[in-house]
Amino acid sequence: MDPFLLIERDGPVVIARFNRPAERNAISEVEHSEEIVDFCKRMARDTTVRAIVLTGEGKAFCAGGNVKNMQERSGMFGGSPYEIRNSYRTSVQMIGPALLELEVPMVAAINGPAIGLGLDIACMCDIRIMADSAVVAESYVKLGIIPGGGGGWLLPRLIGPQRANIMTLTGDAIDAATALDYGLVAEVVPGGRLMDRAVELAGKIAANPGHATRMAKRLMREGAHVKLPTLLEMAASYQALAHYSEDHHEAIAAFLGKRAPEFKDK
Repeated sequence: MDPFLLIERDGPVVIARFNRPAERNAISEVEHSEEIVDFCKRMARDTTVRAIVLTGEGKAFCAGGNVKNMQERSGMFGGSPYEIRNSYRTSVQMIGPALLELEVPMVAAINGPAIGLGLDIACMCDIRIMADSAVVAESYVKLGIIPGGGGGWLLPRLIGPQRANIMTLTGDAIDAATALDYGLVAEVVPGGRLMDRAVELAGKIAANPGHATRMAKRLMREGAHVKLPTLLEMAASYQALAHYSEDHHEAIAAFLGKRAPEFKDK
């Protein structure tokens, strides 16, 4: 069977695409979740990767869970309540922690519908840009279920409780203009330019030393949950590490020498 994630490399930028276009890139098998988690582990280990673009093959970003499997009560939706609970905890609920722990900056290129878990995954990325024709929805309640992949934690933090309540409790889709107004996405671009813009943005991130962007991302993630003195302690330690990196010294030399730096991810 073809991999669920198609991976390509462009220098320090990795492009990952959900690869079930006929199923609107729905995530319904345990193997799909495991593949995403394994991908995050590989990216964490590879210090030459400085940015990632995540998107979907075909017309959708990710349609969330497979509704047909829900109807048939098969796969992760089958078995007793205890078995279903355990299926969630050992499959789709592994995705959120893996993506949130990944220090490599990630750009979500929302090329088409991002529904339910698909929206939650987009929200786990650091920057979201959206095609002007795409829509997003936290639509779990329309199927009589609740946000099971982390949306109840993510959305209020990103767009505030009132707008998160509207999206979550109505389940209605919003268009790109509304997503931009909500602050859910950073940019809206024509569909034909989406990947070019996403790769361009990832390239701007990847032009910087990877150790600096990884630790800066970690600081911002932790800063949402800790007090300022705690964050400053972390920053002091990270800064000491950064000052001893070869890429820091190269960046300083290039800046003073008025030339382009040549980073070695060291």
